[in-house]
Amino acid sequence: MSEILCSSGGIFQALNGTIYGNGTQTLVLSHGFGSDQTVWHHVVPFFAYFFKVVVYDLAFVHPGVYSAAASKYLDLGGYAEDLVCLLDELKVKRSVYVGHSMSAMIGCLAAISRPDLFEHLVLLSGSPRYLDDEGYVGGFNESVINSLLQSMRTNYSGWVHDFAPIAVALNDTSALMEFEHSLGRMDPEIAVSVAKTVFMSDLRWALPKVPVPCSIIQSQKDVIVPVSVSAYMKSKIGNGTSKVKILRTEGHLPMLTAYPLLLDALKETI
Repeated sequence: MSEILCSSGGIFQALNGTIYGNGTQTLVLSHGFGSDQTVWHHVVPFFAYFFKVVVYDLAFVHPGVYSAAASKYLDLGGYAEDLVCLLDELKVKRSVYVGHSMSAMIGCLAAISRPDLFEHLVLLSGSPRYLDDEGYVGGFNESVINSLLQSMRTNYSGWVHDFAPIAVALNDTSALMEFEHSLGRMDPEIAVSVAKTVFMSDLRWALPKVPVPCSIIQSQKDVIVPVSVSAYMKSKIGNGTSKVKILRTEGHLPMLTAYPLLLDALKETI
């Protein structure tokens, strides 16, 4: 379905795209695994004063879109294709892109393919590889990932209940309820497939190829992405212009749990 939409138009509608504000510069916000576009609700009202803010859902949020082209989404390149198609449909050039978690590397892949679409990438809580490797700390080993995937398969609702507090980290009831609800809405079979795609990915090769300036923003303590990953990304991104901002907070979802800090960091960045 998404290949057809790319050629004939309609991917913005299929991915539930929404535009806020009417600024001359476009700001694109792309969410991560287990969320949808509503995860940006603390951020959008501020930036809509200054930008045309584009938000959309990744394909896994809409089972019909995902299932119609499931093989496309076995790696993050499929999501990058969707992003490129969406921006082309909107006739956007030189956007500022903020990608959270898996969407950080989706933005990198899209920028490699079509650098004309991006002026700046903000990589929020992102990682090119989640598995540890020789000389590289990704945060997980293969047995932990396999156990995680098995837990998702056998008791998805129980896994959601256990995983959401780990991701949120802080004692923030509202943020926890919001993330647990959005994670729980995912189709369990699709959730397992997407989690496998994300956690088994290795996109370290892509970092030296990124052709546009990048800013890397991360919580100082995130059990999903160790803080050392931000330094690794900075050292490998090829254009030599990347900067790192470490937020004095915990958790993988600062747009929910520490949005004043995130807003300050974004204002300095973009």
